[in-house]
Amino acid sequence: MYIKKILLTILVIGLIVAAFFANFVYKAMLKPNTTFNNEVAYIFVPTKASYDQVRNQLKPLLNDIDSFDDLAEQKKYTTNIKAGRFAIKKGMTNNDIINSIRSKNLPIKVSFNNQSTLEKLAGRVSKEIEADSISLLNAMKNASFLTKNKFKEETALGMYLPNSYEFFWNTSAKSFRSRMLKEYNRFWTDAKIKKAHDNGLSQDQVIALASIVYEESKQASEQPIIAGVYMNRLKIGMPLQADPTLKFAAYKLPKYKNTVIKRVLNVHKDIVSPYNTYKNRGLPPGLIAMPDISAINAVLNYEKHKYLYFAADTKRFGFHKFAKTLSQHNVNAREYQRYLSSQGINK
Repeated sequence: MYIKKILLTILVIGLIVAAFFANFVYKAMLKPNTTFNNEVAYIFVPTKASYDQVRNQLKPLLNDIDSFDDLAEQKKYTTNIKAGRFAIKKGMTNNDIINSIRSKNLPIKVSFNNQSTLEKLAGRVSKEIEADSISLLNAMKNASFLTKNKFKEETALGMYLPNSYEFFWNTSAKSFRSRMLKEYNRFWTDAKIKKAHDNGLSQDQVIALASIVYEESKQASEQPIIAGVYMNRLKIGMPLQADPTLKFAAYKLPKYKNTVIKRVLNVHKDIVSPYNTYKNRGLPPGLIAMPDISAINAVLNYEKHKYLYFAADTKRFGFHKFAKTLSQHNVNAREYQRYLSSQGINK
């Protein structure tokens, strides 16, 4: 009788333990534990994050953070944090969540264009990935890296080709830079390099000219014609006389800080700068903005014609009138200047 009581007690205790264990397993591993209404929420885990940092992001998303803590401890996640961007889907269990944030780092799309300086590019990219703008800018301007890869600070922006790219959110500044160098080298195929050389241009010069073409016109259909005008000027030793380069030179001066130049005037043509293509022959020492891929291709495949001049077309905004002679160009230019004056655009 005494033995039966002992056995019964053991059985009861075993059942209680089993029930407790089953409840733990259910709550910790099998019970949905999300509290948000959207289909998915995301957390961003920094490099070298502590478990508390992860927990603080998860707490508002979960019904029962304590049960998550218990399982995270059991599965040793608390001492093996992974950095990245992770998805928490509605209805996930603790086990699902841990599996997600442990091994399913999700890429993001990083897009950029029209960034006129490395500083602005660094600021733009830092909004998308973990690396901050200072570390990105330092990586972009690193002298050893530039020298090794045959760039100068004036040409470094040309390495970053505008497009959409996939990165992991926890990408470092150096990793971002390395990826962009790889994309740059992938773009510059042997065929493109040969075409540049056949045109008498280096890769840096192609991109420098493309930046001028792009600032002159965003119309992809017109860019090869404009590129052809500048190539014709280069061939005969005529100054490029590109208004966008004057704006670029002006914006580097304190006088023009926080201003917008809407009309290029004679005073701008007197600015002393290697980027003043009215005073200096040939191409400027670097690009004046980030050109679109279409503009780079326009320079590589410039249209062969006899135009030497162009002026904005007042009847088709965004397009230009082209001329072979100075007399015809003066007619076109006066028409555009009259239009600017009629609009009250005097500077």
